[in-house]
Amino acid sequence: MTFVIALHCVDVKDRACIDECPLDCIYEGERMLYIQPDECIDCGACEPVCPVEAIFCEDDIPQEWQHFTTVNAEFFSDLGTPGSSAKLGPIGRDHPIVAALPSQDAVA
Repeated sequence: MTFVIALHCVDVKDRACIDECPLDCIYEGERMLYIQPDECIDCGACEPVCPVEAIFCEDDIPQEWQHFTTVNAEFFSDLGTPGSSAKLGPIGRDHPIVAALPSQDAVA
């Protein structure tokens, strides 16, 4: 089990979760943040600090956002397990599903 960042993070990227994560397993894409599932220890520290409630335990993610479990995992397909978002820094891309989404600023 791991935590997953879903739709509400797109175009927000508050980063409070990054500050709270004891393992630096939350990475920054262009439009949203992603949790590296192999690095996450399921501590849950990130979930309560998210101001838009975009972080879910994978067992509790709403049905309409279930695909974000795959989105988070696939984001790391070419990165593997970098070991620290602080060392790697922002990643200049997003998962194709996220990149294709309309601006969430316009949706709000």
